[in-house]
Amino acid sequence: MDPSIAIANLTSVPVLVFALGVIAARVRSDLRLPDPVHQAISVYLLLGIGLKGGVALEGADLATVALPLLVTAALGALIPVCVFLVLGRIGRLGEMDRGAVAAHYGSTSLVTFTAMLVFLDRASVAYEPTVTTLLAAMEIPGIVVGIALGSRHAQRHVAWSATFREILLGKTVLLLLGGLVVGFLSGSAGFGRVEPFFSGILPGILALFLLHLGWTAGSRLGETLRAGPGLVVFALLFPLVAGSAGVLAGALAGLSPGGAAVLGILAASASYIAAPAAVAIALPEADASLPVMAALGVTFPVNLIIGIPLLATLSGAIPAT
Repeated sequence: MDPSIAIANLTSVPVLVFALGVIAARVRSDLRLPDPVHQAISVYLLLGIGLKGGVALEGADLATVALPLLVTAALGALIPVCVFLVLGRIGRLGEMDRGAVAAHYGSTSLVTFTAMLVFLDRASVAYEPTVTTLLAAMEIPGIVVGIALGSRHAQRHVAWSATFREILLGKTVLLLLGGLVVGFLSGSAGFGRVEPFFSGILPGILALFLLHLGWTAGSRLGETLRAGPGLVVFALLFPLVAGSAGVLAGALAGLSPGGAAVLGILAASASYIAAPAAVAIALPEADASLPVMAALGVTFPVNLIIGIPLLATLSGAIPAT
């Protein structure tokens, strides 16, 4: 990776704002956003990304979208299996806790995805406007497979009906899919009326959210380190391995370099918004703090600081020199 790209990313607003939030948490300054604001920003990001993806589908050739969707869904099912097996060898987690972590890492991070899009837009790198559909395609199988693995030897019946209801009707998937439908039906003319709100101020809204996430990650830093070296090492290396596999899969599926970079960051990311609610219903005996600490305290900053520019370079979206 070109050092100038790394330096530009390290000194970008998203990374610096996240770092400010971490520092604020360590010096015990409360910069976290109030819960209503945090929830409102989540809705804004999910709906905005869904709308833009729906508009893109308006003129898309479905034949060109089908293969990337299938490859993404396959990745979403394969990643939690790999996570479950790897944690069984390097950590001391029980089967249910490994399943919970696998569900979080099989799922995706909306904020990491959005940060990659902002990075590519800033670098004037083109990518398929339908990449939003990939986010939903990986989200669902990743959570389901992780829960299935963690519940294989559970002493009680898993509440699959409630779990599927949370996955499919929870905020993340419902807003993404609903936004896709609304954007598709309204078309570019309809979206044009709200585009300044959902596109023009997106980087600023994302910066506010990253400030909050930085504070949250910084406040949990001690807990993350106490989770054990195996889980910490896994959370550090996972984005690089899974992200590289995602870039390769994207290239094989016919995505452009920019699109392959987006699929790479989806594979490299881990959920700390959608997955926790579903896992809490299906695997209530699992330690709910472990996957969130690993995903938000370790994997998210690795992706934000290193993963995004590295995967963009690996895909060919950004020149290596």
